[in-house]
Amino acid sequence: MPVSGPAGSGELPDGAVPWLHDLGRTIARNLYRPAYRLRVTGMERVPRTGPVVLVANHSTMIEPQLLFGLLPRRSVFLVKDEMFDATAGPWLRRIGQVPVTRGAPDRTALTTATGVLAGGGLVGVFPEGTRGRGEVTSAHHGAAWLVRNSGAVVQPVAVRGTLRPPELQRRRLRPAVDVVAGEPFTLEVGRGRSGLADATEHIRGTLADLVSRVDATRHSDREEKQ
Repeated sequence: MPVSGPAGSGELPDGAVPWLHDLGRTIARNLYRPAYRLRVTGMERVPRTGPVVLVANHSTMIEPQLLFGLLPRRSVFLVKDEMFDATAGPWLRRIGQVPVTRGAPDRTALTTATGVLAGGGLVGVFPEGTRGRGEVTSAHHGAAWLVRNSGAVVQPVAVRGTLRPPELQRRRLRPAVDVVAGEPFTLEVGRGRSGLADATEHIRGTLADLVSRVDATRHSDREEKQ
């Protein structure tokens, strides 16, 4: 049963400016097209209405911006709080992004995100918590907590190709980047830490499997071109 959060209302948090949010989406949608060949698949699967917790893998600073621009609806991402200390901070707040403290439970961020979900919005989470190889070998509990407290649908999305392969000395000219939305799913999150742990593993495994399938397709494509 979705619950209301005091910090947010509607599909964006309090203090966000909808027209700036939409302008930011337009900029993000086109920002990396000169640098990458974007191959976007499955966005028709993303629910257009209702509360959604989007989970995605994280390799570089590019994934959040790509998803923000390419998603077919407004989105609110949990962004590391260090980004809000920089000059981009006021802009991030006005387009509706939420600062989160990494490495520790951040109730303020989670409460704000729950309010967005209660208003029928979409909240994006990177379960790995930090940038890495993007293979989703581990995950934090935040996404599962949001699902348990909002009743939101889970939407997995894999992004591959933003990280230069280690065997390449130089980045290729306009490398292909795949953004693939998997099938959304509902998830019953049990009580207590064990319930969170089980749900987190389900989310992690589903996202990791999607990433693996995208990697297999990319590998097959490369072999066909050789």
